[in-house]
Amino acid sequence: MDTEHTERAEDAALDAYSRVVTGVAARVLPSVAALSVRTPRGAGAGSAVVIGPDGLLLTSAHVVQGARDGSAAFGDGTETGFRVVGADPLSDLAVLRADRATVEPVELSDADRLRIGQLVVAVGNPMGLAGSVTAGVVSGLGRSLPARDGRVVRLIEDVIQTDAALNPGNSGGALADSAGRVVGVNTAVAGYGLGLAVPVNATTRQIIADLTTDGRVRRAWLGVAGVPVPLPPDITARTGQRRGLRVVEVVPGSPAGMAGLYLGDVIVAAGGQPVQDGQGLQKLMLGPAIGARLPVTVLRKGAYVDVVAVPTELGR
Repeated sequence: MDTEHTERAEDAALDAYSRVVTGVAARVLPSVAALSVRTPRGAGAGSAVVIGPDGLLLTSAHVVQGARDGSAAFGDGTETGFRVVGADPLSDLAVLRADRATVEPVELSDADRLRIGQLVVAVGNPMGLAGSVTAGVVSGLGRSLPARDGRVVRLIEDVIQTDAALNPGNSGGALADSAGRVVGVNTAVAGYGLGLAVPVNATTRQIIADLTTDGRVRRAWLGVAGVPVPLPPDITARTGQRRGLRVVEVVPGSPAGMAGLYLGDVIVAAGGQPVQDGQGLQKLMLGPAIGARLPVTVLRKGAYVDVVAVPTELGR
């Protein structure tokens, strides 16, 4: 009887898991398209997810790199052309607009609320596979992924690591939580059993908005480089913040230099937000920061010092 009871309990748990995954697939898969593009380098393919009622789609920038347009095919058999509204290689995100209205958009969530071990479902629509759904858990948060745009190299911050298998052509597809809300855009397969996704959060929402309205992402430039360092124990005990960003380079004549930031300063906050590493500062350097006053708090010789910088636009 104990064995039979255990088997029934295991079957019930499996059924509960299956219900979640099938529910997410039913909700998200119809809104995920298979993309076909042609570039000077040849034909390419990937996935995209509908995020707006007017045919707006979100995908990975590398999927449409070098392309101006292409075609999108959905699971219900409908096809439409699309044009690339804007692509940002430094976040590996691109916004497309279909030639005509498409299916219902997905609901976007906030990846900053994810926890390690949480169930996620990767949904793609690779050409020839007619929809692909794999499930797994969040196995890592806060990962960084290098990205390059010409000579500019930045880190895609807060990348989601998952063990949900990503099939070829899944780049640009959706990573959804158990409620079927999209928390990320699948961007790469880093190795066997390892997938990465660009998060949907406040930073990437701003990037998506910029791509939609302007076709590009304007970034701010401060002109400072730093390395993470531990904060003194008394400050950590008082504030709960364990690290700051020690300034190791200030570009002469830059906004940081004009504001009075010096080598050896430890940046602990900027724009009212704690800064513990380079990514913490980088996430503030988007369009709205250009030309705006940015309060910066640093530790200098054991004392707090407040300065105000005015970031300029990063040249391309």
